[in-house]
Amino acid sequence: MVTQNTSVTQQVRSSSAKINTVICFVPQQEAWVVERFGKFHKTLEPGLNIILPVIDSIKYIQSLKEIAIDVPHQSAITSDNVVLNIDGVLYLKVLDANKASYGVEDAEYAVTQLAQTTMRSEIGQITLDNVFKEREVLNQNIVDAINKAALSWGIICLRYEIRDIKMPERVAEAMQLQVEAERNKRAKVLESEGIKISEINRAEGERQAAILASEAEREAQINRAMGEANAILAKAKARAESLEVLSQAIGKKHGHDAVSLNIAEQYVSAFGKLAKESNTVLLPSDPGNMSGMVSQAMAIYKTIGEDRQKSVHKPSSTQEPTEDLNYDYEPGKQH
Repeated sequence: MVTQNTSVTQQVRSSSAKINTVICFVPQQEAWVVERFGKFHKTLEPGLNIILPVIDSIKYIQSLKEIAIDVPHQSAITSDNVVLNIDGVLYLKVLDANKASYGVEDAEYAVTQLAQTTMRSEIGQITLDNVFKEREVLNQNIVDAINKAALSWGIICLRYEIRDIKMPERVAEAMQLQVEAERNKRAKVLESEGIKISEINRAEGERQAAILASEAEREAQINRAMGEANAILAKAKARAESLEVLSQAIGKKHGHDAVSLNIAEQYVSAFGKLAKESNTVLLPSDPGNMSGMVSQAMAIYKTIGEDRQKSVHKPSSTQEPTEDLNYDYEPGKQH
């Protein structure tokens, strides 16, 4: 690890890297640190610079470019006692060449070690699951911790990225099983939600069908009732018209003969229906005497007609009060 950091350091800073040639051309994004009589004198900016021979010497050369440093694998233990092997990449930049040269012996190595220790400390505060969930937060915490210490070294840490996280095989297998179980649970939840929605839709459909069926039955009943009412009205109107025609026909010649014929026909028709509709039939004493039945019916009709004529032509003074006619009948009481 020391050899790797030393190779990186040699690309950034070098002791006695340049010989004093009086006229110096400093490349872009570099800073040359000049010492006079072994003491810091100034920092040469990019471009043309003139220094004194013999007394001035170029001691350090610092690169002002952003530098990527590989942080090797290191072990870290999470708060739930899982050992992880983590490596990363650290991005640095020199802000002050003077502090970077004299603030620390090896600034890049110091920053690398600080990144490793900070990483162990941050991982020890979180669980294994949160290592993956809060990876970005972990990176930012490491950057903040490094910048607090590296500020006096003239170096700033721009970002830190965790590159790889390795865990024990048994832990990886357990996490895989956990992931599969979670997926199975989500699949079952989705399936149950689908069944629930299906049942709701089916119940809603049945409800709508029942409502429509009841409305259709109500409309059918209304239509049947209206039809029956219209039929009753039509029958009543036809009956009234037939009675009107019959009353006119009775007053004509041979009208009583027509009424007698009608009663006889109804008598025969009624006896024909009794045999079809019931096993018990009530017959008169002499069912064969058709003329007697007709005469009896005509006598009843004549009596009703005479009573009607009397009630119409009877003087109003001789009429009895209405309340005397509407008495209540009680068995055993004489009236």
